[in-house]
Amino acid sequence: MDWGRAKNVLIISFLLLNILLGYQLWLDIREQLHVNVNTAELPQDKILLMQQKHISLEANLPLETPKLGDLNYLLQSDSRDNVEPVMLETPVDSKVIYSRSELKKTLGSRIPDLDQYVFDLKNSSVDVFSLNRVVDGHPMFDVKLELSISNQKITAFQQDRIELLGIGEEKQVLPAVKVVGSLIETYLPDGAVITDIQLGYHGQIFDSEKQVAAPSWRVLLENAPPFYVHAISGEVSTDEVKAETAANGLH
Repeated sequence: MDWGRAKNVLIISFLLLNILLGYQLWLDIREQLHVNVNTAELPQDKILLMQQKHISLEANLPLETPKLGDLNYLLQSDSRDNVEPVMLETPVDSKVIYSRSELKKTLGSRIPDLDQYVFDLKNSSVDVFSLNRVVDGHPMFDVKLELSISNQKITAFQQDRIELLGIGEEKQVLPAVKVVGSLIETYLPDGAVITDIQLGYHGQIFDSEKQVAAPSWRVLLENAPPFYVHAISGEVSTDEVKAETAANGLH
């Protein structure tokens, strides 16, 4: 037996093993740090349940708990699903969407009330940039402005337009940590990945001009419909069945 060669093989094997173990340790530490950052506010029992259900939290938990009330508004009848997109005579470079000032400067004269919409990155794609109408800094998840993209150019838009009638009695919203904790315990399937948590307004769109949108937490998941949690009562719904709510709210 060539002991010198065997010795070299063993040294190389141990070296590779140490590199592999070191890399695995680095991955574990990085994952633990990521979990700690995003789950710092969650109770320990919810963190343990997340681990058991292999649920990942890739979004920060918002700390805001403002007082909000229902929005009452008129939905303009010429701005819904059966209306064809408005084609732009001159397509616009799609990169302007990433600068609010550039977007307003470029399309502000062609899209009404453009400055009252904000970019919804999580609901956008390479073909459609999605924006939401904003009221007092919070998005209305069901009132959208969609910009059609082709060959890296904005070629058309489709816009929901509203007239705000008033705001109902304002109450303090449930904290995001409570909302997410209850979703983890009761609603989220094994392996769910939470990608975004945002406070805004949500409400089923009825076949009527008058509409109501309630303060709601939107919880986006990877490869699954989002959850909407009423930020006051805790009732839960999804985009698949908007009228369906939990029999019991969050407790």
